[in-house]
Amino acid sequence: MLNKIIEFSINNKLVIGIFTLALIIWGVMSLRTLPIDAVPDITNNQVQVITLSPSLATQEIEQFISYPIEQTMSTIPEIQEVRSISRFGLSVVTIIFHDDIDIYWARQQVSERLPEAKSSIPAGLGNPEMAPVSTGLGEIYQYTVHAKPGFEDKYDAVKLRTIQDWIIRKQLLGTPGIAEVNSFGGLLKQYEIALNINQLRSYNLSISDIFTALEKNNQNTGGSYIDKKPNAYFIRSEGLITSLADIERIVVKNSESGLPITIRDVAKVQFGTATRYGALTRNDKEAVGGIVLLLKDNNASEVVGRVKDKIDQIRKTLPDGVEIEPFLDRSEFVDRAMSTVQKNLIEGALIVVLVLVLFLGNIRSGLIVASVIPLAMLFAVALMKVFGVSGNLMSLGAIDFGLIVDGAVIIVEATMHRLARQKAGKISQAEMDMQVSGSAKKMMNSAAFGQLIILIVYLPILALVGIEGKMFRPMAQTVSFAIFGALILSLTYVPMISSLLLSKNITHKKNFSDKMMEKFQRIYDPLINGALRFKKTVLIVAITLLGLSAVIFNSLGGEFLPTLEEGDFAVETRLLVGSSLDQTIDKIEQASSLLMKTYPEVKEVIGKIGASEIPTDPMPIEAADITILLKPKKDWTSADTREELTEKMQKTLEQVPGVTFGFSQPIQLRTNELISGVRQDVGIKIFGDDLETLSDLAKKIGALIPSVDGAEDLYIEQVSGLPQISIKLNRDNIARYGLNVEEINNAINTAFAGGVAGTVFEGEKRFDLVVRLEQGERQSIEDVKRLFVTASNGNQVPLEQVAEVSYQLAPNQIQREDAKRRIIVGFNVRGRDIASVVKDVQAKIDEKVKMPTGYFITYGGQFKNLEEANKRLSIAVPVALGLILLLLYFAFGSLKYSLLIFTAIPMSAIGGIFALWLRGLPFSISAGVGFIALFGVAVLNGIVLITEFNQLKKQGMKDIKQRILAGTAIRLRPVLMTATVASLGFLPMALATGAGGEVQKPLATVVIGGLFTATFLTLVLLPVLYSYVENIKPSRRKLKNTKIAGSATIILLFLLSGFNNGVKGQITRNSSSSLGTIDLNSAISASLESNPNTRVAKLGEEYQSALKGSVRDYGKTNINLTFGQYNSLIAYDNNITISQNIPNPVYLKRLTELADANINASKMQAGIYKNQITYQVKSIYYSLLYRKEQRTLNEELIALYEKILRAADIRFQTGETNILEKYNANTRLQEAISQKLQTDEYIKIHLEQLKRYTGNQTIEDITDKTLTEKFLDLSPESSMFNNNPDLLALKSQIEVAKEEIRVEKSRLLPDFSVGYFNQSLVGNFEKNGVSKFYGVGKRFQGVELGISIPIFAKAQKAKIKAAEINQQMQEAKVDAFSFSLSQRGSTLLSDLKRLQIQINFYRETALPQAKLLIAKSQRAFEVGEMDYYQVSQSINNAVEVQKQYIESLNQYNQTAIELELISGL
Repeated sequence: MLNKIIEFSINNKLVIGIFTLALIIWGVMSLRTLPIDAVPDITNNQVQVITLSPSLATQEIEQFISYPIEQTMSTIPEIQEVRSISRFGLSVVTIIFHDDIDIYWARQQVSERLPEAKSSIPAGLGNPEMAPVSTGLGEIYQYTVHAKPGFEDKYDAVKLRTIQDWIIRKQLLGTPGIAEVNSFGGLLKQYEIALNINQLRSYNLSISDIFTALEKNNQNTGGSYIDKKPNAYFIRSEGLITSLADIERIVVKNSESGLPITIRDVAKVQFGTATRYGALTRNDKEAVGGIVLLLKDNNASEVVGRVKDKIDQIRKTLPDGVEIEPFLDRSEFVDRAMSTVQKNLIEGALIVVLVLVLFLGNIRSGLIVASVIPLAMLFAVALMKVFGVSGNLMSLGAIDFGLIVDGAVIIVEATMHRLARQKAGKISQAEMDMQVSGSAKKMMNSAAFGQLIILIVYLPILALVGIEGKMFRPMAQTVSFAIFGALILSLTYVPMISSLLLSKNITHKKNFSDKMMEKFQRIYDPLINGALRFKKTVLIVAITLLGLSAVIFNSLGGEFLPTLEEGDFAVETRLLVGSSLDQTIDKIEQASSLLMKTYPEVKEVIGKIGASEIPTDPMPIEAADITILLKPKKDWTSADTREELTEKMQKTLEQVPGVTFGFSQPIQLRTNELISGVRQDVGIKIFGDDLETLSDLAKKIGALIPSVDGAEDLYIEQVSGLPQISIKLNRDNIARYGLNVEEINNAINTAFAGGVAGTVFEGEKRFDLVVRLEQGERQSIEDVKRLFVTASNGNQVPLEQVAEVSYQLAPNQIQREDAKRRIIVGFNVRGRDIASVVKDVQAKIDEKVKMPTGYFITYGGQFKNLEEANKRLSIAVPVALGLILLLLYFAFGSLKYSLLIFTAIPMSAIGGIFALWLRGLPFSISAGVGFIALFGVAVLNGIVLITEFNQLKKQGMKDIKQRILAGTAIRLRPVLMTATVASLGFLPMALATGAGGEVQKPLATVVIGGLFTATFLTLVLLPVLYSYVENIKPSRRKLKNTKIAGSATIILLFLLSGFNNGVKGQITRNSSSSLGTIDLNSAISASLESNPNTRVAKLGEEYQSALKGSVRDYGKTNINLTFGQYNSLIAYDNNITISQNIPNPVYLKRLTELADANINASKMQAGIYKNQITYQVKSIYYSLLYRKEQRTLNEELIALYEKILRAADIRFQTGETNILEKYNANTRLQEAISQKLQTDEYIKIHLEQLKRYTGNQTIEDITDKTLTEKFLDLSPESSMFNNNPDLLALKSQIEVAKEEIRVEKSRLLPDFSVGYFNQSLVGNFEKNGVSKFYGVGKRFQGVELGISIPIFAKAQKAKIKAAEINQQMQEAKVDAFSFSLSQRGSTLLSDLKRLQIQINFYRETALPQAKLLIAKSQRAFEVGEMDYYQVSQSINNAVEVQKQYIESLNQYNQTAIELELISGL
């Protein structure tokens, strides 16, 4: 087929030319409309549900809003994770879906459940809404709105915010591709009624009176129309408020004298502002701004272009003196990244062309091969457009033109080689066509196979999922498109253009290329001859390098992805919890001023404080994100690198007191947070229930982080410490004054937060009409106490009369993940790789932090991404290797040659590893993808060389050494050219310093370094291995082939295990168990698998299931033969009858139901076995824990008595006492040692029991180290024992008894029978008055139908009666067992409570006193203040307390285990 395509292409040059032109047009059109971005959008699929409730505290937000929404959303299918953050006045619940889920389907699911969530939230507390459809890369355009110089006094923060909301934002929202425009900063205008509390009291008015008056005096209506010919007059009343004066004149009510009391009599009507939860600063001043959010899956560059055009239009509509100034434009970052890609591609193409011309020695042939590059790229771009792949750093930045032109190089080089062997002179076009066709047909299989291997190698990358899948799948797709295009062009365009443009004047003059190859050959000849002479040395060197590379790989460290330099800084800024918004603004302005003055590199400093209008990033008012906009790197003077500038700025910002700063980058910061809820590179997530405990653990862990090298920008989430004025209502006093809680809450909310009484329209603009106290009346806690609440009878009561008002510290924020509370300790990593830093942190946490029961740690951020990606790579890499080996086997039909070529992979890996090491680069996912690409390229040269050796062998070259030397001489040029083109094509990426070069650098470094050693393998090691394989005596060929194949397999397995172990070695996981240890859950699982009773239970189930197949038993079929004289005088009449009894179908159905009940009963029996085994294992496990605790106490006691013995000996030596004291002390010591030995024996016994139960003889210890109370998760006492397996088994017997009754009753139903007979009636019989003879051959047949009716049913009714008694007996058993179970359960619960009281007494009182008693007594004895008998008595008492404490814990745990046994837990 390939040969026919090549022949068609050469013979139909015009057709191929037209197709090529069509490809160019298609590619150029696709390129013009291809979506362009800097990097792929790696944000996960998520929907945010935001609820604003300004009057609720953190605890109430969690309880009333976040939790109900979480629970409602958790039933949505395809959910991966649910996170929430609850803060004063704000709830943000983030629902994360799997990546393959359509975001609009996900939003529809969330939208359908929002009404249910709203119904679970108390009325008036909040209205949950979905956030815009955007992503972590969605903030594409950010701008500020400010007054031009000279207009500052004309436009204050209120006016600027109004312009932003009602002029700029309104017009921007119509732009295609925009999800939302988020307003930030400034002051939100309101119409404010500032109540005078004294005036209200004097007129005996309540706040609700004001609300009622405002609502009744702010409305329009209509009265249909009046038909008065010839016109119709429509009626409209205008009662909406239009000005402050309208509000002032509204009548609240009339006084007793009949005079109207208006709003202005009791309040000051003015323009006010909403309470702020965020602000925006620009350099050292407050500002107003907006953030344009990109609609998910839109082209960022196109949308930014539209936004810019729209901004230009909006500028014309702005009031005079107002300016819009962008400060963050995504298109600039995209342009910088794409310029890096463009530069790399152009440089790579030029290098490839230069190398091709040098090696081919012919400019025409070099340009023919080079022309494949733009054509293949256009083909790739066209398919990218078709498949929706955007152009970015990853999709376009990893293309190696060396790989693309590989097929074209093979065909053109073969054609040149073939032409060189022709006679000198000019050839015709037909002859040229024939030469090109012959060369192309001969080499196309190799070319196609080589490119197929590259394509196959990239397939596992397409299988990657998650973040690394989104990052690297576009790269694999684009490379595959380009190589597929190059393959098509190699079959069509290259033969056609070669036959047209290659010179037809054949000369045999040596060109530069020939001379260069002769030099290479002179260098290579002694090298290959020496290698063939010292084969073992070559093998030893290769294996040594392989081992050394494995060691180096394990020391490289690891990171998820190299940090992409965005060109700007994002600084996460935190003040003390409870800091005011004004304080935060002052600090941010101070920091901004410092940076602007100190660093000339800084263009602008933008501070985003707190939350924006749509709080997709819910920061508190004491937190801010400072965006530092930098000039191009070439203009930097303070530092040369990003890391250096970061460190200097960090030190500068230390001058701002009371503030912590953490450096990151804008996109990186936002993406990190959206993906894992952690802004930093590494987030240590601590899960638990109690906020205080979580906070203490976070502080302990946070104290360890600074001691780890490379861990910077420590952040400890502050979950508590929020200053709060607490109003604790006194219900007795509330009742006394005739009030209720709702009236008080409404009064507080309106007075201080401000209650919205309606809306005031100014044309299209609309502003809230807000009622609140005057500014002077809401300044301190005293104002809160003096607030008057109006009762239903008109009495006004000060708040302090019905409530206790005080300052208190309250929770600041509560974060939850998958329905569990969590706290975060985060840090960034600088100067080291993430994996090694986390490894050090883990070691310190394991060593110094003891986690309470029910609390645990996970790791988020970049580290989690790295961990998950490496797991997937550990699958993708072996799959890629396996596919390569399979293809090689298909190509050569020999495992021997396949394994020979496969050795290129470990050798190429050596070079890649050394290259990373020499450049100081850690292993990253980018490097891992580089290895996958490298392995495909590495085998191509091996294929070329082994194919040539086999070709020479077929041609009759028997001498192996001669074959190797001849083959390498022929293939030296293509091998060097392929390797040089492929590696140097990546050179611009390896040396790239532009935006985005950091991601490409590891990938390119791996490929270049790997191809260096892979080429060495092809030219030196591969011939050596080939000589070993071929130089085998025929008689022992099979055996030796096996050995060599086995050796090669061992090398392969070593590589696979080494690489996978290396990948895994980049991460230290928190493993719950290590070799020789086992935790409780694992012990239970192992015991259930190995216990014989488990098999008994399983066989019981199988037995009952097998019996179920027997219920539809129809009995045997009866076949009767009757022969003889029974119809006539003839003695040989015969009859054959076949009959079958059919039981009643209802009876069969009842038998089936009885079988199902028996199966269920057998399952209940299995539950009993499982419960008993679990109980035994738990009991042994906790007994072992108890004995270990006893041993620890014994060891402490031995150490104590050794000290006392030494002291007694000294006292005896000095004559202070007699020898009896020393003997007694020694006796005590020996007694303690004896007790320890006994305890050791108990431990051995329990370990042996555990080994027997689990069937694991390698167990040496258990995971748990500390004896504490066992956690019990029990149901209410009324339902506690409902799941007891014995009780369930007894209940299942009731069901069996019920089914037996139904079976016996169904036996009273009739049964049926059917039959068929066939017989002879020999003799004369009359038919229609005529006598006719019927012989034996004349047969008569018919059917029989029967019914069996139980007329005598007394016996069967007795069976039914017996079955009913059996049911009653089973029910009585259940009642009796339930009674005994309840009795035992009550006893155990009482024991548990008693033991808990005892443990608490020991823990809080007796134990501390005992430890103090031991310490004091020992010290007093050593200085001679106490004699031996006194100290002995004291120590005995103290030790007894410790023993009793341990004993109580053991009793508690054994009681809890028995309680779990009877509860079925």
